[in-house]
Amino acid sequence: MRKIQAVDQMLGLPTPVSISIWWNAGSILGFLLMFQIVSGLFLSMHYCSDVSAAFNSMVHIMRDVDGGWMIRSMHANGASMFFLMIYVHMGRGLYYQSYLTQPRSWMVGVSIFLVSMATAFLGYVLPWGQMSFWGATVITNLLSAVPYFGVDMVQWVWGGFSVGGPTLNRFFSLHFILPFFIAGLAALHIIFLHEKGSTNPLGETNHISKVSFHPYFTWKDIVGILVLLIFLCLVVMFFPSLLTDPENYSIANPMVTPTHIQPEWYFLFAYAILRSIPSKLGGVIALGLSVLALYVFPVASIKRSLPTPFSFLSQFLFWCLVSVFFMLTWLGSCPIEEPYLSISKPVTAIYFLLFPLMISSGWVSLKIITHYIK
Repeated sequence: MRKIQAVDQMLGLPTPVSISIWWNAGSILGFLLMFQIVSGLFLSMHYCSDVSAAFNSMVHIMRDVDGGWMIRSMHANGASMFFLMIYVHMGRGLYYQSYLTQPRSWMVGVSIFLVSMATAFLGYVLPWGQMSFWGATVITNLLSAVPYFGVDMVQWVWGGFSVGGPTLNRFFSLHFILPFFIAGLAALHIIFLHEKGSTNPLGETNHISKVSFHPYFTWKDIVGILVLLIFLCLVVMFFPSLLTDPENYSIANPMVTPTHIQPEWYFLFAYAILRSIPSKLGGVIALGLSVLALYVFPVASIKRSLPTPFSFLSQFLFWCLVSVFFMLTWLGSCPIEEPYLSISKPVTAIYFLLFPLMISSGWVSLKIITHYIK
C-alpha cells in the first residue's frame, strides 16, 4: 500500500508548466545510470581482473562474444553521455539557482558528481591498455602529495609498490559496487527534490500554474530518452572510438611511457587546473577545490537575490564560467608545453574567481535595481 502511495505521489507531483527542455537532463541521467549498471553487469560476466588476462578479456568481448562489441562500446560511450548530461544538469541548476530553493538536493547532487568521477576513473583503468595503466599511475601518485601519510596512502591504494594485480582487482570491485551507491544517492536526491518540487525558469517554487507530473512530463522525459538513445546508437554504429585514446588499444607496458598522458574528456578541465599549479600539493588542493567549491553555493548564497533570467550580471558570469570550462577542457588535452602552461594559469585563476562572483551577483543585481527604484 505504501509503495502504491509513493508511486502516486511521484506521478502526481505538482510541476510548473513553464519548465523547459533543460529539465529533461535529470530523468535522462537516471536512465543512463540504470543503462550503465545493466551493461556493466553483462561485461563483468566476461571480464577477467588479472593483469595477464584483462586486456585479452576485452579483446575477447569485442571479437568473440555475440554483441559484445556493441555492449562494450555503448558502456564506454554511455559514460561520456552520462557526464555530458550531468554537466548540462548542473549548469541548469547554476543558471536557475536551484541551490537556493533546494539546498539539500543540490548537496546530494554534487556528491553524485564526485562519486561518478571516481567510478569513471576506476572503469577507465579496467581495459589495462597503455593509457589506462599510466593514467592510474599518474592519478594515484597524486596522493603522495599529502604530508606525512602520502606514500603510505599510495601504497595502500596500489596494494603494493606499483600499479599491478592488486590495484586492478580493487578497482574492478569498487567500479562494480559504486554505481549502486550512486543509485542510492539519486533516490535521496529525488526525495529532497520532492520536498518543494521543481523550480522553473523564473527561479522559484511557488508558481501557481502547476500540473501533475504524469502524463505531461513523463512523455517529455520519454521523448528525451529516445532522442539520446538514437544519438548514442549513431555514435556506437559509426564512431565507436570517437572519444577513445588510440594508446589504449595497446596492452599496458610499464617500460614504455606514452608521450602525452591525459584522462577522458570529462576530467580534462580538472587536469588542466592540476597542471597549472607548479607545486604538486598546491595542484592537488586546486584539483579538489575545483569540484568541492560547488558545495559552497547553498551555504554562501544570499537568499534575497535576483533570479538569473532577470540579472544581466548573473547571466554574464554564468556564460563566462561555461567559456572558461571549455577552455580548460581544451588546455587539458594539449601537450604539457608552452604556451599552454602559461595560458592555463590565468584561466584557472578566472575559474576560481567566478565562483564568489556568481554567488554574490544575484544579491548585487537586486541591490542595484532596488536603489534605482527608490
